[in-house]
Amino acid sequence: MNEEENKVDEKEKKVEEKVEEVGKEKTTTPKDNGTKFETTPVIERAREEREKLELATAAQKIENDRSEAIAVKRELGGRSEAGSIPEPKKPETDEEFSERFKNGEVELFK
Repeated sequence: MNEEENKVDEKEKKVEEKVEEVGKEKTTTPKDNGTKFETTPVIERAREEREKLELATAAQKIENDRSEAIAVKRELGGRSEAGSIPEPKKPETDEEFSERFKNGEVELFK
């Protein structure tokens, strides 16, 4: 499982680096006379936003995969009770209690 966690950590680092790179991109370039003006049209901005959303989606998918793996481990663990969820106890009927009482399995005074 360590190999999977390492792969997930590497993917997360790559996603974070891409997010930082997208955030650092310049949206203005110098004009011929040296003054700056915005050259990013609406389409280019939409592309940048789409890239950011894709990166965020990838990060969310990685987190979902990780939580799913944890849930599977918990369900399939079976060797100890530490990772499992205990089954709720069903209420005892009067007939079952009277049968246990007749067999001497009930302690009246503790």
